[in-house]
Amino acid sequence: MPVRHPVSRQTGWPSEHLVNAAQQGDVASLSAVISGSHPHIRRFASSLCATPQDAEDAAQEALIILYRKIGTLRASGALASWMYRIVRNECMRRARLMFTRAAPCEDWEGPSAEEEALRRLEAERVAAAIVALPTDQRMVLIMRDIQGYPGNAVARYLGLSPAAMKSRLHRARATLRESLQLRD
Repeated sequence: MPVRHPVSRQTGWPSEHLVNAAQQGDVASLSAVISGSHPHIRRFASSLCATPQDAEDAAQEALIILYRKIGTLRASGALASWMYRIVRNECMRRARLMFTRAAPCEDWEGPSAEEEALRRLEAERVAAAIVALPTDQRMVLIMRDIQGYPGNAVARYLGLSPAAMKSRLHRARATLRESLQLRD
């Protein structure tokens, strides 16, 4: 008979009891926390990262951090928010790397150090403004404008009507535009 690991009924994340046991060094509990968290982490990374490969890499990095640092988690009930923050930071780090990479050409000299620094600052500014969006707007914006999913697919994935998805996307773009103008 398979061993069932306790999960929170409301969230599907591993229970506080299981997290506490993992923090105390119980290897079986730690394994259960990691396997119970993995689907949630992957889903969140997929909604934030630009490519499926980046999402998988970000999810794996988050699981490694969970394994190494579960003892530093202050409140066992905060596992989900802690993991979301780790995944978000990893996806943002990968997005910044994507913006700063440039394919070298033989006859192209490339940007000056000053231009490169300004470009990096602009990418960080845009990334920070996206992260500051409300979650529902951020998910629609990332899936539609960054990941390039068709509107109907985004609406279906988020359980929205196409009109509701378009409305959220419009609000997200307007909020992002306003946020970036205020920072100028």
